[in-house]
Amino acid sequence: MKLISIIIVNWNGLKWLSDCFRTIYAQDYKDFEVIFVDNASKDKSVAWVKENYPKTKIIINKENLGFADANNIGYKKAKGKYILFLNNDTKVTKTFLTELVNVLEKDNTIGGVQSKILLMDHPDIHDSVGAFLTPTGFLYHYGFGRKNIAKYNKEIELYTAKGACMMFRKDVLDAVAICGDIFDSDYFAYFEESDLCHRVWLAGYRIVYAYKSVIYHKMGATSAGMNNAFIQYHSFKNRIRTYIKNFGIVNLMLTLPVHLLFCEGFSAYSFIKGQFQLSWAMQKALWWNIVNFGQTMKLRNIIQTRIRKVSDSGLTKSIVHKPSLSYYIGLVRGRIYE
Repeated sequence: MKLISIIIVNWNGLKWLSDCFRTIYAQDYKDFEVIFVDNASKDKSVAWVKENYPKTKIIINKENLGFADANNIGYKKAKGKYILFLNNDTKVTKTFLTELVNVLEKDNTIGGVQSKILLMDHPDIHDSVGAFLTPTGFLYHYGFGRKNIAKYNKEIELYTAKGACMMFRKDVLDAVAICGDIFDSDYFAYFEESDLCHRVWLAGYRIVYAYKSVIYHKMGATSAGMNNAFIQYHSFKNRIRTYIKNFGIVNLMLTLPVHLLFCEGFSAYSFIKGQFQLSWAMQKALWWNIVNFGQTMKLRNIIQTRIRKVSDSGLTKSIVHKPSLSYYIGLVRGRIYE
């Protein structure tokens, strides 16, 4: 067996930890370490882990650094050949690690894998099978809210895995890291896994859905305590920056203007509905990208010259989906996901 480093970021998630840790340690795959990164919790999460799972590597941050940078900190302590990013509000099945490893080890072109993620409160319903790019820059979340039927029991390539449970080969993560960071440290939360997966694709590797690996997720448990405008600000901000960094020049010119037009349209729609905070959040997201454009371009240069090994044209068939108009109507009505 090869060591797996399981990185769990926590912020006031005490009520979820018992199920999460109990099911992790019930694995048939025994060669793993758990790295618990706490973002200045106030609910005695750290004390609980120390008492119940004393072998856990615990990192205590003095402030809430968000999902991205906390995982960067955990990654730098990881010793495994495989790195698993796992949300604290999950329960995992006995073979989920074994099945992830099986998929990663059968093909060296597979850089990362996502488990089948089902809803904890509705275990016959998918959280998400993963996501694809669309021509508008929004993500198409395949299987979201759908019944767990045979249709979803096959390995497929994904543009991006979902951060609730995704595992990568460490050598692949090292190849796409920038200044030692796996995730963009300016991404407090949201879209950070998509940015990472995009770089994995550019480096010549694939992201695959490993359907035999099953977990259950309490979707939105952490974000439930966050203001929706705060969530959308980070989601829009990070999405725009991701595309500026990662797209080739042709795709950037084709996709970004369309995406910005949609963003402005949604901002106007929110304003008309009286959702002023939400409308302003999207304007702040755009302004942040203008202010930080120089830094973004420096990162783009690193990605395009040092990480990119394949052209955008070679990726299109695998990672792009063209949804129907009804999908975009759903977005306008509030189903805005990463």
